[in-house]
Amino acid sequence: MRRLLPCLLALALSACASVQPLYFGALNHDVPVVPVQTFVYDAAHAQSLDAYPARNARGPAPVVLFFYGGTWRDGRREYYRFVGESLSRHGVLVLVADYRKAPANVFPAFMEDAASAAAWAKAHAAQLGGDPARIHLMGHSAGAHMVALLAADPRYLARVGLRPRDFASVIGLSGPYDFLPITEVKVKRVFPDAALWPDTQPVNFVDGDEPPFLLLHGASDRRVWTRNSVRMADRLRAAGVPVTLEIAPKTGHIAMVNGFRSPRFSPALADTLAWINGGEKDAIAAAQRKPAD
Repeated sequence: MRRLLPCLLALALSACASVQPLYFGALNHDVPVVPVQTFVYDAAHAQSLDAYPARNARGPAPVVLFFYGGTWRDGRREYYRFVGESLSRHGVLVLVADYRKAPANVFPAFMEDAASAAAWAKAHAAQLGGDPARIHLMGHSAGAHMVALLAADPRYLARVGLRPRDFASVIGLSGPYDFLPITEVKVKRVFPDAALWPDTQPVNFVDGDEPPFLLLHGASDRRVWTRNSVRMADRLRAAGVPVTLEIAPKTGHIAMVNGFRSPRFSPALADTLAWINGGEKDAIAAAQRKPAD
């Protein structure tokens, strides 16, 4: 396994979608199988999510709604069983959502899906054992961009009758939040209308009405530069939004999310659990103290 994963990782990073089943199959091969329920959250667009129950939770559990990466073009919810299982094992109700992909569906289709999934989570968390008041919007890479934009630009949630602060926090892993100009051809195909490019940037919408943010990034990330998280954190702090930024040394782009598989990849699991179990409140308290310092 230790020899196989780096080889498959190199292929996965080369954007070869046909290799993804092999890579994620290897990543998930000995992950314990837990009961998973699948729900359609948007029948009109045939979009579903998988629900991992919160094991050993005492009372209503915290909830994570997770969106995976893949340059807004690739990925499947079942690939991220290792994320659902690891958080579920620690008493978190986890919802891993699919969404429409480019180039067949370009911006803002996946943002509309993210809002629909968030509304579904809010409406159904309680019946699945979760606490609707403690839903954390979480994503890796393109998924991190989605949850950040969902929380920063209120228009998407407004369409489903919600506001950014209806959610407990945003947890972004290795996310692109400030990436103009768009130069990669495959990314331009996700955002083909240059007139809309300013609307694609989470940093452009931070104005103080956002929930707390936890931003995790790898210092060795060469796919999404660390400066994305640094700039997002700076913008949030300037607007008075509670934010914690953690830069993990010697950690690459995919290794960050793979920390949910094993801590030898990254501290993502430990950092996420610490945030959910008190770090978020500490960040809020620190932000409230700041004017008096």
